[in-house]
Amino acid sequence: MRPAWSILLFTTLSGTAQGLLLALAVASWLMPLDTGFALTAIALAEVLLVGGLLASFFHLGQKARAWRAAAMWRTSWMSREVIVLPLLMGLVALWWLALYLGASQLALQALSAAVVVVTLALWVCTAMIYACLRFLQEWAHPLTVINFTLLGMSSGSVLLCALASGMGQTELLAWLQPWVLASTLLAWFLRRRALRRNARLSPHSSLQSATGIHQPQLVQKSMGMSAGSFNTREFFHGATARTVRRMPWVFQLLLFVLPLLLLALLGTQSALVWLGAVLLQFVGLLAERWVFFAQARHPQNLYYQTVS
Repeated sequence: MRPAWSILLFTTLSGTAQGLLLALAVASWLMPLDTGFALTAIALAEVLLVGGLLASFFHLGQKARAWRAAAMWRTSWMSREVIVLPLLMGLVALWWLALYLGASQLALQALSAAVVVVTLALWVCTAMIYACLRFLQEWAHPLTVINFTLLGMSSGSVLLCALASGMGQTELLAWLQPWVLASTLLAWFLRRRALRRNARLSPHSSLQSATGIHQPQLVQKSMGMSAGSFNTREFFHGATARTVRRMPWVFQLLLFVLPLLLLALLGTQSALVWLGAVLLQFVGLLAERWVFFAQARHPQNLYYQTVS
């Protein structure tokens, strides 16, 4: 499949915001948080959600009809995502406002619990857009939902640690560090498992089944046209096989190895170190999401991915 930059940015930004909100909400249940810090963290998450929403608009063909995307909510995971994302943004805004106005602890806990539930629902909706496509074996697996969730938890908690370190929230920073380590290592383990699974997959379709010509030596020599088409643009990434093989190692290095090494070697008290981990993970997340799309082999590419 072709990785669209609008979707790469949307899933990266919104996933990080969701991870930040989840870690912040759980922390608020277990310890008193500085009001100024909490307001800043919630506002940052809202900015990331808005940025992700704006990025997703570039993926629409008819932007003026974007409201119609929610019409098929009974059967479409994309429609459900379109509904759940603004709902989460509204709850985050209410949480910020309630905290700013000094609402009761019970009201704040209720709002943070609602944010957690809708955050988890958004991860499910976003991931199921891809996991429900049974003809794409690389996506049609529970690991798709799990990895979307864990990668968001890891990147969001790292960003929250960077903010906590920069604002002098040492108690929260100490509490978050095991959360960061656990979520990052678990995300790495399960993402590697998904990569190994995808590498062992055997396509259900072949040139013989696609064409109805049951000749064992059947070979594709041309995609049947002299120029590109919608099929070649939308269902094939266009990268070389060498690039596709190397990109998984690139994103694992940027997303998991280098941030963990940076924190282990330079310490976890410096805001600059945490900021470096955030930047590495952001680039790594974009690379990971590129691999997620590029590794999905659409059956129509039996016809269109080879050029004579």
